[in-house]
Amino acid sequence: MQEEMVQLNDVRLWTSTQGEGRPVMFSNGGPGLCDYLAPVAEMIDDLVRVHRWEQRGCGRSEAVPPYDHATCLQDLEELRRYFGYERWIVGGHSWGANLALDYAMTYPQRVLALIYLAGTGITEDWKPEFRRRQQERTELLPDFAYPWNEEVLKEGNRSRTEFLSSPDLVERIRALDVPTIIIQGERDLRPNWSSEHLARLLPNARCHEIPDAEHCLWLTHPQELRDLLRGFLQS
Repeated sequence: MQEEMVQLNDVRLWTSTQGEGRPVMFSNGGPGLCDYLAPVAEMIDDLVRVHRWEQRGCGRSEAVPPYDHATCLQDLEELRRYFGYERWIVGGHSWGANLALDYAMTYPQRVLALIYLAGTGITEDWKPEFRRRQQERTELLPDFAYPWNEEVLKEGNRSRTEFLSSPDLVERIRALDVPTIIIQGERDLRPNWSSEHLARLLPNARCHEIPDAEHCLWLTHPQELRDLLRGFLQS
């Protein structure tokens, strides 16, 4: 694994690269969290070249505002240019899955395929059920090496809500004809119907629910997640 601080126009972002083959970029959840997806990258780095990164203001990346959704998407596109890829596979977990989806809608000509792990779809109607479930049980979470950035969290959520209000959002999703895998955990505190709705809109999506798995799928069901990811990439 090779770590690198990449200088973009106004910010230095932490990145990590491992493996060889077609390029994959993974985005972690949040917004406002550091990277924690090394275990997922290790599941597939003999098949593909896996990049990971930390959003500005998160983890080892510089804290240079603005922290809005549009800037985050632009940073991701600038990283593609930096690494020199014409197209790449984009993916992520939770908020990072949503970020990968939004990137694919914004830059469809740059996307080979989409990996969507435990995302929350394109509405925010899931939040009341999530809060209710939080009162009933806990969930396994990774060990975060760096603290959550509350400013990034607040601005990221506010600006994605704005992004989702676009009147042509559903039309853009239905036009996103790239191979997509959606993987959810049956016991995720976030209800899976939001991602199932997304799967019905995408023209080339496979949707899988891993029985008994939680939000962080690799912590509870690593073999099942590994098999699904590898099968998708090999196909």
